[in-house]
Order: sequence, then structure tokens, then C-alpha cells
Amino acid sequence: MNLQKLKSFRKLQTSYNNQSYSLQCFASTTEPKAHSDFSEHGVFRDALDPLDGMPQRDIDASNHNHLLFEYARTNNNAQALQHFLRIRRLGLPVNGASFSCVLKICGSFSDQIIGKQIHCDCIKYGFVEDVSVGTSLIDMYTKTESISMAEKVFDEMPDRNVVSWTSMLTGYSLKGLHDQAIDLFLQMQTEGIKPNPFTFATVLGALADNGAVVKGMQVHTMVIKFGFEKTTYVCNSLISMYSKSGMIRCAREVFDYMEVRDAVSWNGMISGLVKNLQDLPALDLFLKMRLSGVKLTQPIFVTILKVCANIKEIRLSKQLHSILWKNGMESDPNLRTALMVSYTKSSEMNDTLKLFNSMSGIKNVVTWTAMIGGYIKNGDMKKAVNIFQQMRKQNVWANEFTYSTILTSHHILSPSQIHAEVIKTNYESSTSVGTALLDAYTKLGNMNDSIKVFDSIQEKDIVTWSAILSGYAQSGDIDEAIRVFLELQNNKITPNEYTFSSILNACATPNAAIEHGKQFHGRVLKSGYEIALCVSSALVTMYAKKGNIESANKVFEKQSEKDLVSWNSMISGYAQHGYGKKALEIFEEMRKENIKMDDITFIGVISACTHAGLVNEGATIWRSILASCRVHKNLELGKVAGDKLMELSPQDSASYVLLSNLYATSGDWKEREKVRKMMDERNVKKEAGSSWIEIKNKTYWFVAGDVSHPLSDLIYGKLRELGLKMRDEGYVADMSYVLHDVEDEGKEEILNGHSERLAVGFGLIATGRGVLLQIMKNLRVCGDCHTVFKFISKIEEREIIVRDSIRFHHFKDGECSCGEYW
Repeated sequence: MNLQKLKSFRKLQTSYNNQSYSLQCFASTTEPKAHSDFSEHGVFRDALDPLDGMPQRDIDASNHNHLLFEYARTNNNAQALQHFLRIRRLGLPVNGASFSCVLKICGSFSDQIIGKQIHCDCIKYGFVEDVSVGTSLIDMYTKTESISMAEKVFDEMPDRNVVSWTSMLTGYSLKGLHDQAIDLFLQMQTEGIKPNPFTFATVLGALADNGAVVKGMQVHTMVIKFGFEKTTYVCNSLISMYSKSGMIRCAREVFDYMEVRDAVSWNGMISGLVKNLQDLPALDLFLKMRLSGVKLTQPIFVTILKVCANIKEIRLSKQLHSILWKNGMESDPNLRTALMVSYTKSSEMNDTLKLFNSMSGIKNVVTWTAMIGGYIKNGDMKKAVNIFQQMRKQNVWANEFTYSTILTSHHILSPSQIHAEVIKTNYESSTSVGTALLDAYTKLGNMNDSIKVFDSIQEKDIVTWSAILSGYAQSGDIDEAIRVFLELQNNKITPNEYTFSSILNACATPNAAIEHGKQFHGRVLKSGYEIALCVSSALVTMYAKKGNIESANKVFEKQSEKDLVSWNSMISGYAQHGYGKKALEIFEEMRKENIKMDDITFIGVISACTHAGLVNEGATIWRSILASCRVHKNLELGKVAGDKLMELSPQDSASYVLLSNLYATSGDWKEREKVRKMMDERNVKKEAGSSWIEIKNKTYWFVAGDVSHPLSDLIYGKLRELGLKMRDEGYVADMSYVLHDVEDEGKEEILNGHSERLAVGFGLIATGRGVLLQIMKNLRVCGDCHTVFKFISKIEEREIIVRDSIRFHHFKDGECSCGEYW
């Protein structure tokens, strides 16, 4: 034994002289009582070690080694350890293969104590120079949280093969020491060691986690050079690396080039597409995976359910739920959580709650948090708070994600209450929780507590800095906002698009000078964030509010994508500057783009009409508001809109009809009759609703309940046939569009006789399959008919165009071009 090995042996011995562990206590740790999971499966219950009843002289090395390897091969690791102990107690000879085998078992148990004792034996009996033993020692130490010991063994190995190098590489990767792994791979090349497929798979994983895609591409060329470009697990690592680096096309090329794909290949490629925001290609690939016959595993279901959540594909979510139930996978907590998120994103909160309530015994903080977040995303803060309180009663401890989620309900639950709990559970210094607290206080206008929380956060990230900036912008404190912006730069924090958006919003406040905004606009241009939507929208708002409408329009025109903030800022800006017609032009353009409007939009437009004296245009806007109130059942605002319309256009029957319909939808029949009576008193005549369709240069007219057409029986028969098919697809008639106080059965008959529906029914029986139908109506299209036409376009595979008094509706494949706004 040379001096270096003697020193290593003595050091290991010394470290254990002060411990009570020995091979005897080592044996006790592998008794059945310590490994009940093995005994439950009968590993120890019925099996006896063949050595127990055999004379020592009848046992040779090949027999006991063979048995040891057999136990290890069949994953009876605890029994293999017991067998090894008996061999040692009997003084039987062991070889390098025996030590290598038992060290791997120690690694699987993550038991460094036993592993170090066996390491002592390896040194004592001279097996430490054995390459397989040394490699197994490296493997054992990296799996038992001792990377430094693994490095020591590796450095002292007189001979190292590719497996030794790969084991050390794997150890670095497992511990997240990616730089060391890459350096070791380069050293391996220098020493002339030829990598094997496992080496490449390991180093590619390290490069992926380190974001070193350029080096990864160089390694890819080496993979091709050594002929491993079609090895499945190497390709899987390449797919992972390219996906994590945002090079999804390269990942797909690797995937498509593979000759043999396993479940990991499919999962990796689909997951990569999802991470790179390519949900539909991911869904398409999942369908191909199902056709390929590859077994679907838990990770792929989690990924596809995430896709369903992203695109709000509730039907596929329910199909997957059914598959999971049939395959006995429904109880998996991760899958249930993914299902819950998918249902909540599609606003199916009743199904989410049923799923949540069925999770008896397996609810954890993740599922509780998902439930809370689901209610918050669907606007039901009270139920979210109720679930949070139930979670407390069940003694489930909230984590940082729970606190960050529930703090968004600050209007219902006081942030100070959560703050006290956060302090008790030591989450106050957490970056995510601290930022959520800061944001909650800020939105309530409590800047003093926001600042205190900001100061208490130990590691402030860019989100934290942006949140405090937003607070100062909201409070109109431009000086403090600028000070914080300069401070974050002094702290070597790089501003992102949200930081610039926050500081620009601060520059839009009354106390800010226009020069401040221009200076930060210059910084935005230098940083390259001018194309970010939140930044360009903030610039439009800032210039519009500071009186520079020309600059606001320049930024607005350059926007490749415009959000509601941009549109509203331009409309309000033009209105405030007295350019009423220009504001209405922007509004009309907004309508054509199918942008969903809010109260700020209409306030801006009404303001524009007021400033410019545009009475007719003002009436049009109030009519749109009243129509929207009927859809959203906003009776209070609808009354205001109706009164305004009657002031502006007292002889316009549409105003009275819309208000009358709003009352009918709300079930207020008395108020409806008052409106009808007012029409009679003012001698306002309601225009009768009618629809028409042109077929072969001839126009056919229909009114509600029309039976005058020679083909009436066929028309109504076709509509009844479609009604059955639509119900199978999930259609439920919206009775609120029947403005008569009759039974539901009668209401459905009335809906089926609407003029626009009769026109479509006639078009379907009078034209060949696939022919486009174009219908005109003199009044606004009925909301239930609008829904029906979407179903018909899908069932009949027809494109249907309806022109009502408001706009064109293009129905195709179950969708309408109006985006539910008309």
C-alpha cells in the first residue's frame, strides 16, 4: 500500500473511530423492520439467504458473487446488503466486482455512512485501484451528497475509463454544477478519452441547464462525428437542450430525424413546444403520439392538460380526464392539479370544485392553491378567500405561492391580515411574497406599508423594483419614481419592459414634466423595448396625457399590436384636444378590429361627441352601450343609456325596443310595459323585424313565425333536425331572448321561428352542400340565433354571412368574426 493510499485509508478510519457505526450496526440498518416497504412485498418474509444453512467449505466465491449480483439485478437491494454482510462475517473472499456492486446499492439507498465503511474495506484490501470500484465510489458519493469525496476518488484513480469520466460528469450535473461538468468534458477531450452516448447525453443536459447553446451546438457536431446522432437518449438530450434554449426548430429537426422514439422523446418534444408557446403544434404532435402507439405517461398528460388550459380547450380536457379515470391515473395529485387548472382556465369552476372535493386524503397545498387561484382568475374573490380560510381550518400550511395568490384578493381580504401570517411563517423576506404584499398595499394606496415591505425584502428582483415604481406612479410621486429607477440601475439591475412601463406611467402624472417622459423614451429606444406592447402603450398614454397628441399618434401608428390601453388613450387624447371626429374614427377602427371595449372606451367616445357637438354619433354610442347592457344584464347602466338615447333621438324606435328588451331579459315585465306605453304615447312606431336571402337572383323574405312559404314544413323540419344535433354538441336555448311571458316550451318555439333562422333554414334546403349563405336582417340579430348560427356553420360545414343593422357576422367552423361583440 503506497503512502497516498495509506493516508486516505487512515483519514477514513479516523472519521469513523468517533462514530458508533460498524459492520454490525450496518447489518441492523438493513433488517426487515427498517425496510418495511420490502417486507410488505415479501422480499424478506419468505426468502432465506442460502448461505445461512450451508457449511463454509461448500461456498465458493463464484456462488456468493453470483447470488449477490442476482439480488442486485432484481432490485432486491436490502437483501443484497444483508447477503454481503453474511459474506463478510463468514470471512469469504470478495473481489472488485462484489465491492462495485454493493457500492452501487449504497448509492441507491443514499447511505453515505455504509458507503464510507465499504470504501475503507476497498482501500484495506487493495481494490481502490480497480476502475469499476473507483467508478462505483464516484457514483455512490455523488448520490449521497458528497461531491467533494467523489472528486477526491476521481483525482486519485490511477486509471480512468470513459465510464469513470461520465460518472463524474453525471455527479456534477445532478448537483447543478454545470460549469464544472463542462470543464470536465473539455478536460476529457484533452486527455483523449472518447465519449460514449451516455457522456454526450450528460454534457448536453448540463449545457441545456447552463444556457450554453453555442457550446451545445459544437457538441452536437461531435455527436454526429462519433456516429451517435441516431441514438435515442442522445437525441432526447439534444431535443431538451434546443427546447430550453428557444431553438425549437432545431429540436424538431432532431426529433423528425430520429429512427427510434421512446416516450421520453415524445414527451420532450411536446413539452418543448409548449415551453416555446407553440400550443397547437404541441397538440398536433400529441395526436400523432397517440396514433404511434407509444404508452402515455404521467408527464405527457400534465403537459397536454397545460396546453388545454392555455387554449381553453375544455372538451379535450374532459376527454383526457376520462382516459385518466379509465387507466386508474386520476388519483395522481399532479394530474388532478393539472386538470383543475385546465378547468379553471375555461371558467368551468363547478367541475373544478367537484374534482377538488373528490380529492379526499390527497389534497395538498398545491391543490388548495390551484383552487384559490382558479376562483381569483374567474373574478370570484369571495369564494377564493373562503377556500383559503377552509385551508387554514384543515391545518394545511400555506406556501409562498399561496400567499402570492391570495394577496391579489386585497379588496376582500386585508393585506395586513395576510402580512401578520406571513411574518409568523417566515415568508416576509421571500421575494415573491414580499412583492405580492407590496403590490397589494400599493393598489390600496398605502405607500407607507409598501415601502416598509420593499425595504424588508432581502433579494429584490426586477419584479420587486417594477412594483415599487408602479406604486409611485399610481401615487403621482414622479421624484421618488425617478430616484428608485436610478437606484435599481446603481444596484446593477437591468430594467425590463415592465420597469419602463411603470416609469413611463409615472411620467404621465400631472406633476411630471414632459421632458422626463422624453428622456425615458430615449432610454427605451436604446434598450430595444419600444416594440414591447406594455411599453408602447405606456408611451401613447404618456404623450396623450401630456398634451403631445402628435407624438402619441406616431407611437400608436408604429405599434404592430395594439391593446385596449392604446386605443383608449388615443380616443381620450383626441377627445380632450377637441378632435371629436378623429376620436370617432379611432373608435370605428377599433370596432372593425373586434377589440373588446370597456367603460373608459365609451366615456372617451361620449366625451368626444360632447366636445364636438356630434349628436347623431353620440346616439350611436349610447345605443351600443344599451345593447351591451342587455348582453351583460347591466340594468342600472342600461337605464342611463336608454334615457340618454331618448333625449338624443326621441323618435328612434330602436332605442325603445332595446330598453324594452333589457327589462324583459331581467324579468321586469312592468317596466317593459311602461316603455311600450311610452312608445304609444309618443307615436313611435316599431319597425317589424324581417330577414331575406337571395338565391339564384331571387329574394325570399321571412318574418317571425312565418308559415307563408311553400316549403315551410321542410324549413321547420330542417331546423328541428339541427336542434337535435346542436343539443348533442352542447347547445342550450337562451330563453332570455324571448320577450313574452310564456312557458319555456313556448319560448323555444318562438326562438325557432325567428326570421333570420327561417332564412338560414331555407338556404340550407335550397342550395347544395358547401354553398355560402348570405342573409340580411333589418334589425339587430337575436343573441340566441347568433349562437345557433355558430353551431350550424360547424355541423353543416357552411360559411354563413349575416348582415344586421349593426354589422356583418361571418360564421365559420363554429366561430363568428365579431368575437361576441356587436
